[in-house]
Amino acid sequence: MYFAYLLRCADGSLYAGSTLDLAARELRHNAGRGSRYTAGRRPVRMVYSESFDSQQEAMARERELKQLPKAAKEALVRVTE
Repeated sequence: MYFAYLLRCADGSLYAGSTLDLAARELRHNAGRGSRYTAGRRPVRMVYSESFDSQQEAMARERELKQLPKAAKEALVRVTE
């Protein structure tokens, strides 16, 4: 199972990514090794995820999430809260 996800950064911004293991990926971001963007905006927390059968599908959704306006990303997060 692969996942596309959104993280909420300490500055309130949202970061989109994809992974095989949501918990391990969140820990990696919070350790400063997840991405350059999140390294300076810690701590982060997982606020949204979708599951997929293939890595290609998860990465395609990650690209879609990254292109969404912030308001659309916030709407996705609100639905899952």
